[in-house]
Amino acid sequence: QVQLVESGGGWVQPGGSLRLSCAASGSIFSINAMGWYRQAPGKERELVAVFPSGGPTNYQDSVKGRFTISRDNAKNTVYLQMNSLKPDDTAVYYCNARVVTLINFQYLEVWGQGTLVTVSS
Repeated sequence: QVQLVESGGGWVQPGGSLRLSCAASGSIFSINAMGWYRQAPGKERELVAVFPSGGPTNYQDSVKGRFTISRDNAKNTVYLQMNSLKPDDTAVYYCNARVVTLINFQYLEVWGQGTLVTVSS
């Protein structure tokens, strides 16, 4: 019903920058929130940043001041600009969206397939 397609991951040296994109498509009536999570090897998935439709953005403390989340509502797309990257930022980054679908106005939480970000020298 609803799909998320991510792009923008890759390898970067410490101190470098990357921009992730995630586009939602399908039977979407509205999107309540879009955000990014990440999962490093051997660790649990954790919130990186979230952009609710009606509220302020929220960031994990370790990325505040370095990462910026933004949304283009016309394109149902969320972005994550990552600056001053550190090796600890290495992880698979997952897009997340909480949507109301056109099918019976069903509420869904949807995940992208993940994109790998590697920060190393």
